[in-house]
Amino acid sequence: MVNQFDFKNKNIFIGGSTKGIGWASAKMFANRGANITLVSRNIKLLEQRKKELNNNGTQNHSIISLDFANPEKLSHKLRDFITTNSLEYNVIVNNTGGPPGGALEKALSSELVNAFNLHLIAFHEILELLLPGLKKNDGGRIINIISTSVKQPLNGLGVSNTIRGAVANWSKTLANELGSFNITVNNVLPGATNTGRLKEIIKNKADQLKISEKEVETQMANQVPLKRIASPDEVANAILFLASDKASYINGINLPVDGGRTKSL
Repeated sequence: MVNQFDFKNKNIFIGGSTKGIGWASAKMFANRGANITLVSRNIKLLEQRKKELNNNGTQNHSIISLDFANPEKLSHKLRDFITTNSLEYNVIVNNTGGPPGGALEKALSSELVNAFNLHLIAFHEILELLLPGLKKNDGGRIINIISTSVKQPLNGLGVSNTIRGAVANWSKTLANELGSFNITVNNVLPGATNTGRLKEIIKNKADQLKISEKEVETQMANQVPLKRIASPDEVANAILFLASDKASYINGINLPVDGGRTKSL
């Protein structure tokens, strides 16, 4: 069978790539010939994951430990990394963990600032450093992993709803600005997905409602027309498609991968 998604010799930068959707994406790209840069805070887990990635003998995978919560430090460290390794990227997958849950009215201003740094500012620092390589390669893909809260704010995730919306508008603006360079910018909006982040949300909700985590999980699944929670691979498939040549004329969209849970079009 012909490989519909060939990423041979493509350099892929993936945030949050040791777990969940990021790790699922990294494996898929590696299986299709790409050179992966795994990004996370945990250097030991990064080293382990690098060993687990498929390598056909010609692939050159790399790792870098970055803390998205500290954009200034991230910028200095990433600049040195790409200069030392002479790296230029074809695909950027922006992905990082979400901020703590809770009602927006009870959130401290510092929580909003921290979330803004963790997501939008860190993503923008990455863009500043990696965009010249995309332009030099006559195009590329920028894919941001956000949330369905972009279309429909989620109860109990006030800070996240606010910041995710900002990232979505940042992305749409870039799609307009970078299209002439053959660079597309799109957002993938996961719904309930079987990741560590979801387990944290389930636990917090179970504690609040004083019910079991299994009951919360069942309630979440029942809100989805497909009556189940997604696997990370199902979200990664969408990322793979948007990064491929098959998606060359898709630009500036929010793509929900949520089993139909989101009520808006």
